[in-house]
Amino acid sequence: MTGRTDSEGRQRQIEPPASFVETANVTGSVREAFEAEGEEAWWRAGALLEWEEPHETVLERGEESLTWFAGGRLNAAYNCVDRHLAERKNSVAIRWEGADGETRVYTYLDLYNEVNAAAAALRGLGVEAGDVVTLFMPGIPELPITMLACARLGALHNVVFAGYSADELRARLERTESGYLVTCDGYYRRGSAVNQKNKADNARTSVDHPVETVVVPRLDDPYLSAGQHDYDELVAAHSGERVEPVERAADDPLFVTYTSGTTGEPDRVTHTTGGYLAHVAWTSHAVLDIDPGDTYWCAADVAWITGHSYIVYGPLALGATTMLYEGAPDDPERDRVWELVDRNRVDVFYTASTAVRSFMKQGADRPANHDLSSLRLLGSVGEPMDARAWEWYHDEVGGGNCAVVDTWWQTETGGILVSTLPGVDRMVPGSAGPALPGVEVAVVDAAGKAVAPGEPGHLAVTTPWPGMHRGLTREAAEDEDWAYVTSDRAILDHQGYVTFLGREDDTVTVGDTDYGPATIERVVLEVDGVAEAAVVESADHGGRAVAYVCTERGTEGGPALRERVDRHVADRLGESTEFARVIVAPDLPKTHSGKIMRRLLSAVADGESYGDTSALRNPEAVGELETVSSEED
Repeated sequence: MTGRTDSEGRQRQIEPPASFVETANVTGSVREAFEAEGEEAWWRAGALLEWEEPHETVLERGEESLTWFAGGRLNAAYNCVDRHLAERKNSVAIRWEGADGETRVYTYLDLYNEVNAAAAALRGLGVEAGDVVTLFMPGIPELPITMLACARLGALHNVVFAGYSADELRARLERTESGYLVTCDGYYRRGSAVNQKNKADNARTSVDHPVETVVVPRLDDPYLSAGQHDYDELVAAHSGERVEPVERAADDPLFVTYTSGTTGEPDRVTHTTGGYLAHVAWTSHAVLDIDPGDTYWCAADVAWITGHSYIVYGPLALGATTMLYEGAPDDPERDRVWELVDRNRVDVFYTASTAVRSFMKQGADRPANHDLSSLRLLGSVGEPMDARAWEWYHDEVGGGNCAVVDTWWQTETGGILVSTLPGVDRMVPGSAGPALPGVEVAVVDAAGKAVAPGEPGHLAVTTPWPGMHRGLTREAAEDEDWAYVTSDRAILDHQGYVTFLGREDDTVTVGDTDYGPATIERVVLEVDGVAEAAVVESADHGGRAVAYVCTERGTEGGPALRERVDRHVADRLGESTEFARVIVAPDLPKTHSGKIMRRLLSAVADGESYGDTSALRNPEAVGELETVSSEED
């Protein structure tokens, strides 16, 4: 592995592989073209879709809202399924891997038939355009099928993460006034069956309006209550029926979702049909370089916006094969991910940056034991990825032959806004890259004034983009000087590359200085043998910082490592910077979208109750941390 800076201290820049550039979807002067054409250049995104009525303008600025692709009418399900039948009806649309070893394959013709039957079944229950249908399922094929069935009817889907509690489901049923629920009897997780229907029933009976319920028999034991419907029987009764896709205006809502709530109360977000679908199709095409015929795997949960945009709508709009996995990435064996990439000959792999650090912790021999030569592009999403993890991903997983894109975006943005274009831009380990063509960003201070290049501040998006949610389109129409100031801290360099430093509402005190956690974590991750790190502030330690670190396989985690971490942080950030404690942990608590739950780490550090862990991918990690923490006291 080479150094991360050159002889003059500049960040290492890596040219995209020449073999990749030769076949990349987007090459050459696309950035210059967008700059010359302005907002009108976004017609390229709209051109990837098929419209029932063509849009009259790319962006219309009204008094109450911005409208992307105004005048256009289309249907999202038609764009993701029907239009591919002429050329790709026998090509695989969804390749599913179950947690228990079960597999299913759906061609585009299969998907067309399944979506039509599911739409007919929902219509038979009374679902109409504009209704909200809540979906409470894990990563099984019935989830994207039902999402597309809702879109076909012009109904909004409201997908709730399957690991959430009954209270979380109840709150989302109430907030959306959803009168329809599609769930399952249970699912498999790490070899055990999870009872899903009990949670669904408790939530359904707690709301103050009737909820028509359909149950997928995933465990073949749906034990239906009175008035509930078996999904398989209901859909089979409508097999062969055809439902005409309901035309939707470009600015009609497609779905409602909620932010993850890891830093506070979840916010409702509504995305529109035309702008959102065009944005995720274009970014899937230009950033993830997905082609029809590719086998593409986004290792996220469909319930999160990453799954909506880059498991379902983006890749299916392009006619690709999207892979869906029900299980955990390290179950039954720690090399499960690489075994699936190998066996399915995955071309493009997109996962959380925290997952990359977990893979790194397990050792390079895990990916090395599998044939990963099918991979063409590697992507990351979620928390900022440090340079060391980036290079490990590039070298050990991609063999140095893959393009790597480290993407930044949010639930609110709908799709990717900051990333290198893999066929155009140089890659910089540890930096997400420049804003996409057509998107302008700035780093600003608390007063909203741009800071100097290289100085930290808050990332602001200063131009509209097609995937923006409806609340942002209203704000932009009302304010001539509108900018979307995000809750993420970042540095913008002289070349326009953005390096993310974590959320602005998270700060920790190390020594005499307040930092964003990601700033300190990047320094800790430079220590040889450290694979993952999380830094939180502890009230029990006078507001000083506590560092949790996970080691690479083969690295001892005793006092010598803790001393090396302390010494390196002091060398890099100054002698006054020191941790109250450095705790060597077996794992860090993460959500299914890959975010580290720092509030739980703070609770463990302070010996407080940590409450509900239903949103965690690995709830057992909290108990392990408590044990390790007490042993090191």
